[in-house]
Amino acid sequence: MIRLLLVDDQELFLQGLSMILESQDGLEVVGTALDGAQAVERARELQPDVVLMDIRMPVLDGVAATAAIRRASAEPPHIIVLTTIRHDRAVVDALRAGASGFLLKDARPEFLVQSIRAVVDGQQVIAPAETFDLLRAFAPVRPAPDTSVLEPLTDRERELFALAARGLSNADIAQQLWVAETTVKTHMRAILAKLGVASRVQLIALAYEHRLIEA
Repeated sequence: MIRLLLVDDQELFLQGLSMILESQDGLEVVGTALDGAQAVERARELQPDVVLMDIRMPVLDGVAATAAIRRASAEPPHIIVLTTIRHDRAVVDALRAGASGFLLKDARPEFLVQSIRAVVDGQQVIAPAETFDLLRAFAPVRPAPDTSVLEPLTDRERELFALAARGLSNADIAQQLWVAETTVKTHMRAILAKLGVASRVQLIALAYEHRLIEA
């Protein structure tokens, strides 16, 4: 069972979202919050697997709440930020703070459910094209490629890093390298830990900002 915490300052939206998610097998809404400060407290109390976090809220916004939730636990929940604006600087800030991805609030219910399951499985929840659009719009880029960030990685891990940075899924990488998908997952966990990033999306941002990929 995937335990969910829903965070939004619009109660009507929360109620509708909760009804959609509670109707799905394997998903359980364990709590809701109306602002970022409540979200931090509820995440500490309820220990959800996934937080769906609105970006713009009173008291504490979604970016600050994301950072606080991730700081508060050695094994923090996955956080998916929700926004009404496709190209929003706050989304990039939330991804840097540790969010695993973002979704538009008008996303189809089946895509929302699929994204929740994907993020629990270690996948990104942004299409690569949308990730690169955001990075082009808002991310700073170094004047020349900087490979020093990859020094902690083995040669094999660098190979996987390059594929993941292009937005390939674990299944795609496994097929391309002729290895088991479980092997890819093991390598990806090690890569994220060595690079100090929380998600595949942060990995892509790191690669872009160090000019290791072109968006």
